[in-house]
Amino acid sequence: MKKILFAILSLFILSNTFAQQKSSDVAVFTSDVVNMGKIPVGTPKSVTFTVKNVGKTPLIIETVTPTCGCTTKEFTQEPIMPGKMGKIVATFNAANVQPFEKQLTVKFAGFKDMRMVTIKGEV
Repeated sequence: MKKILFAILSLFILSNTFAQQKSSDVAVFTSDVVNMGKIPVGTPKSVTFTVKNVGKTPLIIETVTPTCGCTTKEFTQEPIMPGKMGKIVATFNAANVQPFEKQLTVKFAGFKDMRMVTIKGEV
């Protein structure tokens, strides 16, 4: 009986030790959706997403990937220290007169999960 109890306790401890931390535990966006309002066709407009490192170790934005070629990105390249802020700048260039909603996928170094931020508006 003691061996079974010990085995169950060991599995519980190991599963908690190797539990994967999520990026949402350490990277907090001020807002993950930005409404750009009405923008003119062919005139690029930029918005900034701010992310705060609420963890205890430096946070690195590994990649930012827009869902289409009409959106470009820039992001903080250096590590974001605990308690500090980093940014992602998304620039959208509208080619058609219609409402839009575009996502950017954000990957943080050391985390398997990815985060999505969204820009939307009208042209």
